[in-house]
Amino acid sequence: MSWILPSTEERTLELERVVKHYHEAGEEVRAVDGVSLTIAPGEMVALYGPSGSGKTTLLLLIAALLKPEAGTIRYGGLDLSSLSEAEASEYLLREVGFVFQNFHLMPRVSAVENAARKLILGGLGMREATARAVPWLERVGLGERLRCTPEKLSGGERQRVAIARALAAEPGLILADEPTGNLDSARSREIIELLRSIAHERGAAVLLVTHDQEAAVIADRRCTLRDGKLTESDSQGEQSEPLAGAAAGARR
Repeated sequence: MSWILPSTEERTLELERVVKHYHEAGEEVRAVDGVSLTIAPGEMVALYGPSGSGKTTLLLLIAALLKPEAGTIRYGGLDLSSLSEAEASEYLLREVGFVFQNFHLMPRVSAVENAARKLILGGLGMREATARAVPWLERVGLGERLRCTPEKLSGGERQRVAIARALAAEPGLILADEPTGNLDSARSREIIELLRSIAHERGAAVLLVTHDQEAAVIADRRCTLRDGKLTESDSQGEQSEPLAGAAAGARR
């Protein structure tokens, strides 16, 4: 299929009463339970909460890697549940920069080739794809580690390769699952500020999942999954009332 990108102004992410259930040991677990949230182009939202609160499940739903049982997820006005498997793959390839918590790097392949992977899958030749990936590796501090394979990189360096891969295609939507979990505090702040600058300068919508409250403060808005409720912090970081129609459930 030929994927038609929405214009920058149209790349709004909208979740309305989204529900996703799992069954564990004969019991129903509402990993995501009625979540409503909107992220505009150029905005970075931090989602904070304890392990197992459904944050990763929510990212997978937004990436069209899972389908909700109820509710609607729209990106650029398009209902993601209406996409075929091929269309969902194209959406993920063309529009979504997903920073996975466990990296998903190819072994025995250089950092620059890993960072260029989505560009190659999108149809660019190796030379052009790697040329576009190099500046992003440099921006995350890996300019001198371009030819190193994952086996020769530290956990923090592998994390930064994964971040560069997500950003190299200049996606309209960035989903970052604990992108600073393997980084020291100084590098963590650099990465979060980079994500925020991409949102503001390029008009990307950014959803950052984090356990780091200091990182969350850098975002334009902050939400928390706690006790089955999605709440939004005010500008001083204090919790406001639960968002209307928004809740997130037990765990994943």
